Formats: sequence, C-alpha cells, structure tokens
Amino acid sequence: MTDQQTLLKAGKVIDTLGSLYDSLTPSAKRISDYVLAHSSEVTKLSIAELSQVANVGEATIIRFCRTLGFKGFQEFKMELAIELSSLNQQEKSILDTDVTPQDDAELIGQKLHKTINNVLAETLNLLNFDTLEKVAKQIKSAKAVYFFGVGSSGITAEDAKNKFMRIGFNVDALTNNHFMYMKASLLQKGDLAVGISHSGSSKETTKALQLAKEAGADTVAITHNPRSAITEFSDFVLVNGNRQGKLQGDSIGTKISQLFVLDLVYALLVNEDADSAKENKIKTTNALES
Repeated sequence: MTDQQTLLKAGKVIDTLGSLYDSLTPSAKRISDYVLAHSSEVTKLSIAELSQVANVGEATIIRFCRTLGFKGFQEFKMELAIELSSLNQQEKSILDTDVTPQDDAELIGQKLHKTINNVLAETLNLLNFDTLEKVAKQIKSAKAVYFFGVGSSGITAEDAKNKFMRIGFNVDALTNNHFMYMKASLLQKGDLAVGISHSGSSKETTKALQLAKEAGADTVAITHNPRSAITEFSDFVLVNGNRQGKLQGDSIGTKISQLFVLDLVYALLVNEDADSAKENKIKTTNALES
C-alpha cells in the first residue's frame, strides 16, 4: 500500500474526477462525464434520476462515489454542492483558455496566463502535502537521487537534476530508456528513484521505476493520474494538475505543473537548511562563473 491511497478522499471533486478519469471503468466515465457537464444539476438529482440520465445502475453510482472516498451518493452530492458554491463558474471554466485561429498575440498571452493559473490551482488541489513533505525527507536522506522521464517529462527530469544539484544533492537524470533500465537495476537500498510521467502510462518510466523498486530503492511517481501504471511501483505519489485548453496539449500546463511540484519539494529542502543550501549554491555558481 502506498501513499496514493490518501489522495482518494472526499473533497475537491471536480479536480479529482479529472485526475482519475483515465483509470475509471466505462460506466464510471459516463457518470463522470455527466457530473462534469451538469455539476449543478447533479446536486439536485436523486440516485434514481442520475442512474437514468447517465444510463448506469444505481449500484454503479454507489461504487463510483466510494471510489472518490465518499460513503455514498448523498455525501458525494453534499461535497459537490459545497465545492460549487465556493467556485466562480467563469474561473473554473477551461473552455475560454482554448487558443483559436482568430486570437491575436495579446489574447493568446492572456489565455496562456490563465492556463498557468488554472493548472497551478488544480495542482494545489490534488497534491497531498503530507506526502510532499515525506518526499522532501526522502531526498534529503537518500544516498543518491535519480530522476527518470522520457519526452517532455525527460526535460522536467533534467531541470530537476540541475535544480537539486545546485544546492548540494547527489542527483542525476536519465531520459534514454536503455540508460534508465541499466541505472535502475543497479540502485540499492538508500537510493531514491523519481519517475516523472504525466499520463502515468509511460512504459519506459514505469519499467525503470519497477526495476529500481525491485533493486531495493525507494520510489516516487510524479503523475496526473494517481491510479496509473507507474504508481504500482511507487512508494510515494505526487499528483500534478492538467487544467488547460484542448489545443494547448502539454505545451505549457503539463510542464509547469510538474515543475511546480518539484519547486515545492526544492523549497521545502531549502527552507529546512537554508544556510547549507545557500553555501552550496554559491559554490556551484562560482564554479560556473570561473
């Protein structure tokens, strides 16, 4: 059992549905689709009425609610109603962040700015801060830390290497699957492997984390889906947001949400030992300048 279980709890319904969506069953996805499209209406429906409009059985709805951490449909409705009452409909809509062919440069800039705000707010909603602090402690105590990722997530892994090395940690980043597998298989107890995969379904990163765990290392996953394949081999799961327009893909929202999670861990480590972090950063900066 990993810390990912603590993520599946009551509250933050809309963001949690988005995070878990790809791992839901087809019938649960129908419920989720209806809830996301008709959130206010759902808070007024009986379980029988929702069963009819979503074309699923009542037992399926109860299982769906329990998947999200609720005891039943009534508790789910109450939490959803509380959430909706505290949200401004315009602010939570992501449709107005879609970039269209008619947009000029200034409007695109405004939409991307809103996308960044949206995805960071979602990340804060989805993160488990107890787990975040545990990961920071794992990095601090680890003999060595290895960041694994391919494609866009590989760029995030390289950024993490640069960031944590600057303050004195023994870190490396591997973005080629062959190197990832070799290094992961050679890890030992006391090492820490961090797999970065937004979808959580990257076969390369998942295999690297599996090899690292089998070798005795502790493992962390940074992903949007807390029930994805990569989390099966993770001792700790950190969830990043994905609230962005359809045309933007992972061009900005995904990358910023991953970097934001790593920045939070970085800030915790610096805050815990500011003098040492400052000293190491001065050393590395001087080394580059000279």
